[in-house]
Amino acid sequence: MSSVRRYRLDSMAFEPRFQNLVDIYEHAVRSFPSRELFGTKRGSTWHWITYAEFGRQVEAFRGALSDLGIGPGDSVAIISNNRVEWAVAAYAIYGRGASYVPMYEAQLAKDWEFIIRDCDAKALIVANDSILEKTKGMLDTVDSLQLIVNLQGKANGTTPGDPRVKSYQAMIDAGKTAPIIHPSKDDIAGLIYTSGTTGNPKGVILTHLNLASNVSAVHEVFPMEANDRSLSFLPWAHSFGQTCELHTLVSMGGSTAFAESVEKIIENLAEVQPTLLFSVPRIFNKIYTGVQKQIAGKPKPIQVMVKHALQYAAKERRGERLHVHELAVLRATDKLVFSKVRGKFGGKLKYAFSGGAAISREVAEFIDSLGITVYEGYGLTETSPIATANVPGERRIGSVGRAVPGSRVEIDPATAERKPAESGKPTRLEGEIIVYGLNVMRGYHKRPEENAAAFTKDGGFRTGDMGYVDPHGYLYITGRIKEQYKLENGKYVVPTPLEEAIKLSPYVANVMVYGDNRAYNVAILVANVPALKEWAAQLQIETYDVAALLKDSRVRSLYKEEIETYSEVFKGFESIQDFALVSEDFTTENGMLTPSLKLKRREVLKVYGTVLDELYAKKKKS
Repeated sequence: MSSVRRYRLDSMAFEPRFQNLVDIYEHAVRSFPSRELFGTKRGSTWHWITYAEFGRQVEAFRGALSDLGIGPGDSVAIISNNRVEWAVAAYAIYGRGASYVPMYEAQLAKDWEFIIRDCDAKALIVANDSILEKTKGMLDTVDSLQLIVNLQGKANGTTPGDPRVKSYQAMIDAGKTAPIIHPSKDDIAGLIYTSGTTGNPKGVILTHLNLASNVSAVHEVFPMEANDRSLSFLPWAHSFGQTCELHTLVSMGGSTAFAESVEKIIENLAEVQPTLLFSVPRIFNKIYTGVQKQIAGKPKPIQVMVKHALQYAAKERRGERLHVHELAVLRATDKLVFSKVRGKFGGKLKYAFSGGAAISREVAEFIDSLGITVYEGYGLTETSPIATANVPGERRIGSVGRAVPGSRVEIDPATAERKPAESGKPTRLEGEIIVYGLNVMRGYHKRPEENAAAFTKDGGFRTGDMGYVDPHGYLYITGRIKEQYKLENGKYVVPTPLEEAIKLSPYVANVMVYGDNRAYNVAILVANVPALKEWAAQLQIETYDVAALLKDSRVRSLYKEEIETYSEVFKGFESIQDFALVSEDFTTENGMLTPSLKLKRREVLKVYGTVLDELYAKKKKS
């Protein structure tokens, strides 16, 4: 680990192993030709392609793109979930010197059109006939767009005779070839559009060095290897999934299987037996609540044993020596309970990487105690995305780690405030987090005013996140500047950590805490209806009408108790004084979640603003 510590001391003094994404692709295909790369489930069987086969497809698609005039300076957009063709297109486009612009299938058509126009896409790749039908009209309305490639369609998709619509398979089968273009490190690799919790999405310009340096940093600090495998369910249209899973695993010679759906993640984990898990807190929370529910159904002696084992695992994490009987309990629990939980994940899972948002410390410690080491990191699309990370030998649960090689974090002195720390420790300097390094984006596409606001005079990126750095260099996130609000009493509230805590309840699917310029906090709680119905059935409460169920006084009492249980660590002024129960979840389809599953507070307020007002009015009357 000496090399890790060296880079920790001077993380900016770093020479990346890779300078561009084409370097990564060529290294991988040359070094690991016979190894399995991508797995796709068809029927009941997983089918894998090797690095060599992947390379042949990339060469063929690159040749077809060249034949169609795609080259340096062009942008190619794609609307598709993760699949083999997504990666083929990416590396073929990089090898033509063009930039890649991914979008989500779950996005609205108006967002697709905005992005296609904004990036001046010359070509568009679509996942299926349905998306083709929604986008083919753009060939006549978007000046830059000249071609659509359908990953599903026949020779000419659903537009017979239109030469502007091509079939992906026909392009591959044509067997065209073209010399590979090696982009410079400063050439644009792609634009990743931020989710847009407010207004239109912003195109983040990422160079080849931005992404390749981030991949190179992972090589320095994480012990991944060619035998590692992941189950892919994080969208590669998001920087976390794209850099940390796709580019990094390809560079290592690892393999990735594509999850059939979010609902089948657990089933697919057991089948694929991954060693690595790249995820966001929402998935870890589901694992936590699911396992907790299973343990609650065990006999009392087993529950007590698990409780003690978790305490001993925490003691061991703190570096304290366990007594003989404590070791015995921990080993027995691992054999009887924890190993069976790991077995549901395939039995080979070594590491879990959490990003995209802060994971609850309780959840991280719980999963860690199961024997799955959790590494939490921090970054944004604008930082490619990794800025900091916990790494083997240098990990502190609750923090998001220290700066990775090629990156540096500082707290903006202009926004810094002295805040009270834990008992017996000195005060800490908390403020906006500024990131410097090879991973920091070139800027936002066509957004000069926002670029001026986003960067410091010396080139640091203003993250918009609040946090502090401890004396050992570990970064702690305390909230999002734009999300915090002030109560009437002048106290500031950061709602996201409160929401994440409440979502640990098995009866809560989602939540939004609110209290901007109000006397206290209230919340919109989305009920986990299946779990609630199961609870109601045990009490013989009528469950046919969900709306009536949510109004039942016993159900209200249940949720009041759940809020009290999961908000025990809240400060007094942060407590939830009242709540409204709803059954419709916040989703991308109803516009209340971004494609990367962040809460669109403005959209939730549009729908439930009146309900929130009624909660405050009710309190005044009482």
